[in-house]
Amino acid sequence: MDTLYNQTNKLIQQTQQRFKLLEGNIPNALEIEAQISEDIKQIQSNCEKIDLYVYKQPLEHRQHAKMRSDQLKYDNRHLQAALEAAQQRRLRRETAVTEREQLLNRRFAPNPDITAINMDYSLQQQNSLHNVHRGVDEMLYTGANTLESLRTQRSTLKGAHKRIMDMANVLGISNHTMRLIEKRASEDKFVFIGGVVVTFVVIVLVIFYLA
Repeated sequence: MDTLYNQTNKLIQQTQQRFKLLEGNIPNALEIEAQISEDIKQIQSNCEKIDLYVYKQPLEHRQHAKMRSDQLKYDNRHLQAALEAAQQRRLRRETAVTEREQLLNRRFAPNPDITAINMDYSLQQQNSLHNVHRGVDEMLYTGANTLESLRTQRSTLKGAHKRIMDMANVLGISNHTMRLIEKRASEDKFVFIGGVVVTFVVIVLVIFYLA
């Protein structure tokens, strides 16, 4: 079991390093995403095998082995969420580039009834629309990153809470201390919900005033 655990933990670290290759608009992003997806599947398969080994451990070592297995599965879920976020960012970039190219390459039919001043006004209006579109894209991207960061923090807090609860059961922490930990977790949940609501309201207001 220790050998498989070490191999899986090393694979998780290698997969985390692959995400650095996805920074920016790189041409082989799809290949890197496919490799990360394969690594995640392999980690999931290893976790399933480790779960079988856990129940074969002696009773006094089983709790510790289960905590190590849960940590691997938690890290793998974090990798899956990070991959989905990276794919969404790539799709947004590709969509924004396509829309900008279509807007810039749009040709207007000549009209003898329109004066040069009106043509200049049309060009200014086109540039203004382009700038507004780009501003909204940037705000949406920033809002999405903020929400993603909040979700990641929430997952991290939940994972930390679970590990603390498990450690508390092993070490025998008092019920009063356990209640304080649970109360702090509930407060963090309200903070997360408030952050999501404020971010959503800011994005809606920006879109409303820029539209």
